[in-house]
Amino acid sequence: MPCSVLPRPPYHVVIFRYRRNGEDAAGYEAAHRNMLDTAQRQAGCLGVETIEGAGGDGVTLSYWSDEASIRAWRAQDARCLSREKDRRGWYAQYALQVAQVERAYDWSHNEANDSAPAPVV
Repeated sequence: MPCSVLPRPPYHVVIFRYRRNGEDAAGYEAAHRNMLDTAQRQAGCLGVETIEGAGGDGVTLSYWSDEASIRAWRAQDARCLSREKDRRGWYAQYALQVAQVERAYDWSHNEANDSAPAPVV
């Protein structure tokens, strides 16, 4: 999975970790796509990545230019399908964190210099 191309910090990340309960897979997939589309159309969204294992454990990371953009997205998402269905109907558990990224580092095998990762500060 390619990583989102992000600007130099600071920026914000919303971390949504979950374990799905296996119920209503079609409804969940539709709501998840809708939520991602809503986020990517929202001003201030820098990118979204989701990783989900076969057992239903997953994490969605959404990156934002500022906290006001996150609040605006949450208000917009409140009117979307992802909130119309009680989340407990899809999840065995979930946790959400919002954090500010102050430093970021990256490295790629394709880079000419295979030395230590360079900071993106």
